[in-house]
Amino acid sequence: MAAAFRASEIVAAVAELADPARAASSARFFKTGPGEYGEGDVFVGVAVPPLRKVAKRFRGVQPSAIRELLDSRIHEHRLLALFLLRAEFERASAGTEQSAWVELYLTALHDGRVDNWDLIDSSADPILGEWLVSCADHEPLVELAEHDDLWCRRAGIVGTFAFLKHGSSDATIAVVSVALDDRRDLIQKATGWMLRELGKRVDRTVLTDYLGAHAAQMGSTALRYATEHLDPGDRAYLRSLR
Repeated sequence: MAAAFRASEIVAAVAELADPARAASSARFFKTGPGEYGEGDVFVGVAVPPLRKVAKRFRGVQPSAIRELLDSRIHEHRLLALFLLRAEFERASAGTEQSAWVELYLTALHDGRVDNWDLIDSSADPILGEWLVSCADHEPLVELAEHDDLWCRRAGIVGTFAFLKHGSSDATIAVVSVALDDRRDLIQKATGWMLRELGKRVDRTVLTDYLGAHAAQMGSTALRYATEHLDPGDRAYLRSLR
């Protein structure tokens, strides 16, 4: 049964850890200035390890409290909400209970509440990706990658990591192909990262065949990330195809 923790209790726990100097540094690191990808995001200055400890204190939280945290303008509140959401998703029974948590996640994503790369990278794979692995269906990730929205697209790409961890490359190949022409840095890096993991975790030949066919279409950053672990000769050849 879900615990009756209030969002205000969780917010107070985060406030006790706030560090203004770290907040200023985080604001610069996560590009919150005008015209940058994190424009307008607000930090209070709490590192990830302490946030994870807070999340452990509030396991069993109700969905309403998580929704309230996800609606906060404070970055750390939203990140903590995702830690809590993941924990409740993993604790839930397969089927209807888990699907309700996934729906909460997708609503937050489409509402622009999962809106920086650390928020995406800590949630798209272990929540949405794992759910879709259990459903044997990666099409929702393709649909996310078809969005022009930066964060929906990155979630679609990074969500394929779950399939790679389970030994399947199909989702990654399908999703990155949708975003291959996108030259935004955070999409380039996510694309190259997932392709690199495909080669490391599933099948290097599938990776090199894909890169051989698509390297000319890829951005330099994506190709560099994708080929990082390859032999120098293979790496040089594939990069020469651009």
